[in-house]
Amino acid sequence: MENLLKHKHLLIRAEVKNPPKTEEHIIKWMNNLIAKIDMNILAGPYASKVSKKGNKGISGVAIIDTSHIGIHTWDETDPALIQLDVYSCKEFNKIDVLSCIEEFDPITVDYKYFDRENNFKELK
Repeated sequence: MENLLKHKHLLIRAEVKNPPKTEEHIIKWMNNLIAKIDMNILAGPYASKVSKKGNKGISGVAIIDTSHIGIHTWDETDPALIQLDVYSCKEFNKIDVLSCIEEFDPITVDYKYFDRENNFKELK
């Protein structure tokens, strides 16, 4: 039987000028991202403010029916930092995910896109 699962994993690191400042903003942003990449939510999105010095920012997670999405923002630094993790067994367009970062006025965006089904082969 042919394996229909795709196992794609996108990791993004972005330095941004305008990071999200509230849990509500992260939740709304994650809902928009999930809709844009045509995924189904099983739980969340959830977000919490992190107040530990050196790690201040907001963390957010969502469980989708094909895996998960996680984000953390660090707003103590200038520029602010965002790390985003999108993993799904369903195909998604990395450009759609990258375009969602634009809302935060990115200065730099670096990413790695992996095929976890095939020995973590890096995709373009």
